[in-house]
Amino acid sequence: MGIRVFGLKNCDSCRKARKWLDENGIGHEFIDVRENTPPLATLKQWQTALGEKLLNRRGTTWRQLSETDKARADQDLTALLHDHPSLMKRPILVASGEVHAGFNTKTWTKLLKQDGSC
Repeated sequence: MGIRVFGLKNCDSCRKARKWLDENGIGHEFIDVRENTPPLATLKQWQTALGEKLLNRRGTTWRQLSETDKARADQDLTALLHDHPSLMKRPILVASGEVHAGFNTKTWTKLLKQDGSC
C-alpha cells in the first residue's frame, strides 16, 4: 500500500514530518486534506483507530467554530472533520495498515520499521 501522509502544506508539523521522511530516504505520498478531503468512510476508520486523538481542539480552526459545530464533535465527528479537515490532528501517517496522528520520530520509526521502510 505504501506510506501516506495526510496534512496541510503550510502546517509546521507536516513540513517537519515530510522533511524527516525525506532525510531518512523514506518514500511517501503526501495528501493535502484541504485539496483532497478523505472520504467519510476513511475518516470513520481513522476515528475508530484513533478516537479523540484524531481531533485537534487546540488549533485556530477549533477556536473559531460555533458552539453548534463544536457540539457536533461528540455527535458526528467524521462529518465535522469532513466539513472542516483542518480540525484533524496533523499529520496523519498511514503505513502497514496502521494510523497515527501527530509527528513523533520515535513512534514513526517504530511504525515504519514494521512497514520495512526504515
